[in-house]
Amino acid sequence: MKALILAAGYATRLYPLTLNTPKALLPIGKRNMMDFLCEAMLGLPGLDQVVVVTNSRFFGQFQAWAQGARERFQPLDFLVVDDGTHDDASRLGAVGDIQFAIQQAHIQDDLLVAASDNFFTFPLSDFCEEFRRRNRDTLLGGRIADRRELTRFAVATLDPQGRVTSLVEKPQNPASDIAIYALYLYKKDTLPLIGQYLAQGNPPDAPGHFPEWLYTRREVGVYLFQGECVDIGTPESYQAVCRRFG
Repeated sequence: MKALILAAGYATRLYPLTLNTPKALLPIGKRNMMDFLCEAMLGLPGLDQVVVVTNSRFFGQFQAWAQGARERFQPLDFLVVDDGTHDDASRLGAVGDIQFAIQQAHIQDDLLVAASDNFFTFPLSDFCEEFRRRNRDTLLGGRIADRRELTRFAVATLDPQGRVTSLVEKPQNPASDIAIYALYLYKKDTLPLIGQYLAQGNPPDAPGHFPEWLYTRREVGVYLFQGECVDIGTPESYQAVCRRFG
């Protein structure tokens, strides 16, 4: 298994904090979000490499972080790839970056895809165990009661076996209370479908658009986590995480 961390965004909503520092390297206490995420990945069965896709502005900072990460998170190997963009207007989008990183790193294994700005408190091992046990592409889901909050996520409905029966990215009228977070486990034979998805002209931006397309073509399941998963997208959410966990 390989892991892919999406870190090519410019986090304009967090300016001025992220003018010169990528969001994933902002401190939470004595560590940063990348450290918390990689610590959670340690010990996942079969995981041997973490690929970080970033942009040209922050490429050097992630390379410097990866040098230390190789020591802190042994035996994981780290590869940082530059998607060649320089600003928010030129970015490839999350799905575009997934495809770019797969090609650059020659990934041909099962793939854990993780946004670099989700701070969570549940064990990734439970998520991976569900993926292995069910032998299907698996999304991370959590229940959110606030319907206004749900409109910021992809929202799924499930059958009794946990299979996706509908999935809509950022719906105006959510069909359930199951929000899909930016942590995905894809089987290796699913990876070529990402290129097919993009070749058809589908949206390359939000990562939830690809599973929205995928579930109509093959079985996709959802693992409902117990704990917390915070999307750090605003100064307020970042400060709240720092207060609670820093």
